[in-house]
Amino acid sequence: MDFFYPNYINDMWRIVGLCFFDDKLHFVDEKRKTFLLEDIIPFLREKKIGMYDTAHVVRRLKNTASDKDLEVVEPTDLTALLRSIPECRAVVTTGQKATDVFCEGFSISQPAVGSFTEFVFEERPLRLYRMPSSSRAYPMKLEKKAEAYRPMFQEICQSRNS
Repeated sequence: MDFFYPNYINDMWRIVGLCFFDDKLHFVDEKRKTFLLEDIIPFLREKKIGMYDTAHVVRRLKNTASDKDLEVVEPTDLTALLRSIPECRAVVTTGQKATDVFCEGFSISQPAVGSFTEFVFEERPLRLYRMPSSSRAYPMKLEKKAEAYRPMFQEICQSRNS
């Protein structure tokens, strides 16, 4: 799958399925061992959920995707990115490296996993949510991860409708 979280053993799309549909397989094509991109993209558009990376260029120091084995060579211009989406009210990071890059870029303190930090960007109040990693290497059951994500999604979707 040519999109975010394409690795079949990553739980992101299962977490989203649980949070919105109470079905971890909602976005999963079990037969092909992939995800249903044709369902994911319209869903994200409908919910106004955007995705992007905090780094443009990353060097793998070892043959793993572990944050400790990644070097950010070129961070994303997060200021320009946030300026380009003025309706954005929240940012979510799912890994330590992404959280480090974002917090350094805006000189803000890191929230605890499952929590958020409020900050102001160009007179716009924002929240940075730090969610558990969706990687299976992260030591938390899928259902517990979804429990952490669910209130964040509810707050974001609710605040957008206010």
